[in-house]
Order: sequence, then structure tokens, then C-alpha cells
Amino acid sequence: MPHQLKPLPYPYDALEPHYDEATLRLHHDKHHQAYVDKLNEALADHPEVADMDLEWLLKHRDELPARSKRKILNNAGGVWNHDFFWSVMGPAGNGAGGEPSGKVAKAIDAAFGDFAAFQEKWKESALGVFGSGWTYLVKEDGMATIKEFANQDTPVGVGAQAVLAVDLWEHAYYLKFQNRRPEWVDSWWNVVDWEAVERRWTAK
Repeated sequence: MPHQLKPLPYPYDALEPHYDEATLRLHHDKHHQAYVDKLNEALADHPEVADMDLEWLLKHRDELPARSKRKILNNAGGVWNHDFFWSVMGPAGNGAGGEPSGKVAKAIDAAFGDFAAFQEKWKESALGVFGSGWTYLVKEDGMATIKEFANQDTPVGVGAQAVLAVDLWEHAYYLKFQNRRPEWVDSWWNVVDWEAVERRWTAK
């Protein structure tokens, strides 16, 4: 069965004013949809892997058909990254924004000292991503770690448990923030859904 674009888990205007409706519509309906479409195109000529889910495709790169491997990985990664990204955001003031609590907060404090220090390291990572890519918080051996991923590479591809992510492709923020990535990262904290992040952290 072809891969499908998942609907957003909230209305297009739900993340205003921190993540504007116009950008969210374009990002989800055009850019995310394009990854889905191109993934299905890449898989169409390879029935042996066409029915595999995203995580299988990303984990079994050596089993992908050689002539389509890069196209499959790029677009499967694009779909997976965006699915994840939407899932860890929510309306500011409705459970999103502020600071984390629970086990993920303890893990952040243990790894970085406190939440403010974590935010500094996160921003340093996000601003250091060259070109397009992602900054992720991942869980490895029970520890919180910040990792950078170029283009549409994913934590799945390196066996890491994803917990939080910010999209650093310019299409994610360009309509409102133009080339001002630091402002985008600062604004994005207001829509981080820490309850969703906690669920990601405690998932097996």
C-alpha cells in the first residue's frame, strides 16, 4: 500500500504566533507531501520493498535496491522526520512551552546541568547545522544526548531513540523568519509539547 501523508495533530493555526499558519500549511501540505509522493515513486519499481514501513526502510539500507537506495532513504527520512516533528509540538499554553518535568527533565539536568544550559547547547547545535538538517534530543543508554542530522538523515538510521526535534531546513521557517534561524529556534521553544516528549522518553 502506498505511503500516505498523515494529517497534522492540531489545526493549522494552533501554533500561532510562534509558528505561523501560512508556513505550517506550506510545510505540511507541500513539502511533507512531496516527500511522501517521491517515496512512493521510488518504491513503485521495487515490489520487494514497496510494502515495508518507514522504519524498516531506514534501518535496512543495505537491503534496498542499489539504483534507488538514495532516493528511498532521502524521502523515507523526510517523511519520518516530519511525522516526528509534528508530534512533539502543540499549542502554546495548552501543555506546550515552558520547561519539562518528569523523567525527561531529570535526564536533561543529569546530562547538561539544568534546562537553561540544555537550551544553550541545543541552540549551539541548531545554529551549527550547516545547510539543511535537524537537531535531535535522543536517548542512548539511558542518557540524554543532542545529535545533529544532515538533510533527511534520521535517528532511526543510527539506532537512536528520538525524543525531540527541531527542523532546520529553511522551508520550515523562511516565510516568517527569513534567514534568521536563531529567532526561529527561540520561537519554537514555545510550542514544544513536553508531555509528548516525556512519552517519547519513557517509551520502550
